[in-house]
Amino acid sequence: MRHILSILLENESGALSRVSGLFSARGYNIESLTVAPTEDPTLSRMTLVTSGSDDVIEQITKQLNKLIEVVKIVDLTQGDHIERELMLVKVRACGKDREEMKRMVDIFRGRILDVTEKSYTIELTGTSQKLDAFLKAIDPALILEAVRTGACGIGRGDRMLKI
Repeated sequence: MRHILSILLENESGALSRVSGLFSARGYNIESLTVAPTEDPTLSRMTLVTSGSDDVIEQITKQLNKLIEVVKIVDLTQGDHIERELMLVKVRACGKDREEMKRMVDIFRGRILDVTEKSYTIELTGTSQKLDAFLKAIDPALILEAVRTGACGIGRGDRMLKI
C-alpha cells in the first residue's frame, strides 16, 4: 500500500542523507521525496512516498523517530489530506498537433508556459494519477522531455504537522 509520510526535521546538513540512508540500509524504496524549509527556518518538511504494509510503515516510522534530526512524523494517508505534484513536460507541437495539444492542456487544467515553432512546455499540477493520465492521453511519441517534483501533501482542516 502507498503511504505519504510527512516528516518535520531539523534544517541542517546531512539530515536528508541520514533519512535516505535509513531507507537504503533496510531495503525500502523511496518512490518520491521533496524537502524544503518551513515557516520556521530551523525546520524542514520532508514529504516521502513509499510503499509497504502497515507493519513495514510502522517499522519505518519507529526507525525514523530514532534519528536525532527528526522532530515529528505523520502518515498523511491515515486521514484526510491534500496531495499535489508538479510536472513540466515539453511536447512536440507542429501542424495539427498544436491545436490537439492545447485542447488536452485545457482538459487537464494545465498551462502552456513556453511556445516555440515546434514545441510547447506545459505545467500540470495534481495528484500522481492525474499526471499519469495526461501522459497516457497524449501520443508518447510527442513527449520530448518530462520532469516531476514528487508528491507534497498537507492534512485537511485542523490536522497539522507542528511542534
